[in-house]
Amino acid sequence: MPTLSLQQIRRFNRDGFLMIEDALSPAQLRPLREQFDRWTEESRAHRQPYGETLDGRSRFDLEPGHRASQPALRRIASPLEISADYLRAMRENKAVDALTDLLGANIKFHHCKINSKLPGAATAVKFHQDFLYEPHSNDDLITVLMFIDEVTAQNGPLEVVPGSHTGPLYELWHDGVFTGAIDNRVAAEVAQETVECTGPAGAACLMHTRLLHGSAANLSDHPRTLFIAIYSAEDALPLSPNPLPSHHAGEIIRGQQTHRVRCSRYEMALPEVPESASFFDQQAGRG
Repeated sequence: MPTLSLQQIRRFNRDGFLMIEDALSPAQLRPLREQFDRWTEESRAHRQPYGETLDGRSRFDLEPGHRASQPALRRIASPLEISADYLRAMRENKAVDALTDLLGANIKFHHCKINSKLPGAATAVKFHQDFLYEPHSNDDLITVLMFIDEVTAQNGPLEVVPGSHTGPLYELWHDGVFTGAIDNRVAAEVAQETVECTGPAGAACLMHTRLLHGSAANLSDHPRTLFIAIYSAEDALPLSPNPLPSHHAGEIIRGQQTHRVRCSRYEMALPEVPESASFFDQQAGRG
């Protein structure tokens, strides 16, 4: 039985994104928020990014200015490796069920992270398209951004450019440097067309991998924490190293494995895997 209506499917295909208000139930949301709060408390004891992912990079990324009295934990790489609650949420949520209406019956997990903007956080995300970080044989990939907190216009919401998923792929390399962001001139143009994705805790935004997006800093007294999981059609094969490796990468979440590959026509420069804890340092020019 379909999860989405025909109108919702048409809206996603037209705009490249779709909001779902009840992707996570209150019972699912509670342990996710409690676990993140524990990680935030733990971060008070650290001055530099810490922990370790499967490829040896730091799992917990701290914003410049982080301190015990005002923690600024801004990213946790692949949290499902260290939390059964986040693993369950990656596998079981209404948004994943909706993906079968958009990508087909067979759905595969690629990677995930938590991006957070705690009160007073200065981190902004420059405009980019996720596909340039995660090229596959075809572009049937969807980023699911699950709202752990209420997202408002004041606490740094996702800003998307409707319809941009049908347009060009904008390079993230400039003058031989992988900046993780599109050209400033293009960014200034598309900034006039953005839509803010706001909603209650438990909501989710389904975003096409080619959709242009970014976000501003958190100007409020309320946190904005997102659990972000990327899924693909089963016959989309990755063409570059996973930016956040996981034991669960490639896991079939819905349907079955076909052992087939489907290719679409496009051209792009391969991404650079960040040496540091997260892509925020790439966008800040620190590699």
